[in-house]
Amino acid sequence: MNIRKFSYIQRMKLKELEVQNPYLTLTDKFYDFVKPTPLQKPFLISANEAVAKLLDIDKEELQKKEFIDFINGSYLLKGSKPFAMVYAGHQFGHFVPRLGDGRAINIGTINKLHMQLKGSGITKYSRSGDGRAVLRSSIREYLISEAMHNLNIETTRALAIIGSEHSVFREEWEKGAIVLRVSPSWIRIGTFEYFANKKDKEALKALSNYAINESYPHLNNEPNKYLYFFLEVVGKSAKLIAKWQSVGFNHGVMNTDNISIAGLTLDYGPFAFLDDYEHNYICNHTDRYGRYSFANQAGVMKWNLKALMYTLSFLTDKNELTQALEYFDSIYAKEYIALMRKKLGFEKNLSEDIELIRKLLDTLELLQIDYTLFFRKLSHYNGKKEPLLELGLYHKPLKEWLELYDKRLEKEELSSIQRSKKMLQTNPKYILKNYILQEAIESAKEYDFSKVKALLKIAQNPFDEHLKYEHWAQATPIKFKNKKLSCSS
Repeated sequence: MNIRKFSYIQRMKLKELEVQNPYLTLTDKFYDFVKPTPLQKPFLISANEAVAKLLDIDKEELQKKEFIDFINGSYLLKGSKPFAMVYAGHQFGHFVPRLGDGRAINIGTINKLHMQLKGSGITKYSRSGDGRAVLRSSIREYLISEAMHNLNIETTRALAIIGSEHSVFREEWEKGAIVLRVSPSWIRIGTFEYFANKKDKEALKALSNYAINESYPHLNNEPNKYLYFFLEVVGKSAKLIAKWQSVGFNHGVMNTDNISIAGLTLDYGPFAFLDDYEHNYICNHTDRYGRYSFANQAGVMKWNLKALMYTLSFLTDKNELTQALEYFDSIYAKEYIALMRKKLGFEKNLSEDIELIRKLLDTLELLQIDYTLFFRKLSHYNGKKEPLLELGLYHKPLKEWLELYDKRLEKEELSSIQRSKKMLQTNPKYILKNYILQEAIESAKEYDFSKVKALLKIAQNPFDEHLKYEHWAQATPIKFKNKKLSCSS
């Protein structure tokens, strides 16, 4: 049987689709039913065929009015019972006992992917907010989630983005937008914190059982499954942060309500990829003390996991949970070093590599060298140093490092051609830096969505050449380097 052909035949019309609502098997203390509030005069900006396939949606449906209505929340699929989830969270280290989906509405599950409309109106948990999302933040999330997925980093994804004539006020009046995003789980550390704060052991047990069945079903028959559940979350979270660090990704708002228990990158706000390498870079201008700086991400994730540990102590032994948390550091370090070795083209694991990596990062920061561009050029390295030395104003520090790199390469068995081939599939040519995303946003404000569509293609193929867009693979222009963004970004 031709599986690909069979899979294509299974694509369905919107009117044929029926959703499930597995989260609603929990009691109504976990959620609140709410109807989406459609935007005024909506229009399609972009649809992601790759995610449409995952949801069994025929690609021809993506161009129909019914599809726009679907993203706008005015057309619900069969079986849909829209709801918002409740959770709490530590925001910049301060506990907020009740948060929840303030501008996201869940509309059902297809193929174990839970769909949310982000920006679809007020819910019970909107507090003083308007439940809306603006064009710029929606474009950023739509594109970056696809980029992260294709960089092999666990993430939520997005099916489509619509714009509108609906006015929304942030720092100024802007146009509203909605992103339909999907995830195998929307449960956060903050979800557990909400019920732990109420000392509701019954709800914590029900939530844990649901989360295990959803994300870690192999643990269902384990006698101490809550401890092993925590171990799984610790391991996945450590590996996720290692991947962020290896590509130079700074999340910006690692509150516990933004941390997935499934090990996914969740809730894209004032994120950024590094331009020049800057270890202590802070991408969120609200983060005055650098709690969520690039350098602090591993430490903050461990802090967040400690918060999760407390919630699970209602269900299993706290001492065992404490011991499980201590695995975070070793898992993170091992994964990060392995990823960096791969970026450098090493197949052997040598103890000297740790110091070589440290010296490289110090050199990149000293010389203010673009992180992504450096590793892409290094992927072509054949012993000629000039193309790399040209990346910095001063040549001596990088030349000294390259001499150490040459000596380390002598201990490898791959030829330079073989090494280059592997590195080119590891070190992306294109990273969606903030200035690039801003170009697409500015064009979209003028109803030109060509750059959004171009960046979606690049996001889905970040290791390819895309010669037409070569200018986006160069070092970030000085005036745009390592800028900070707001939480409404």
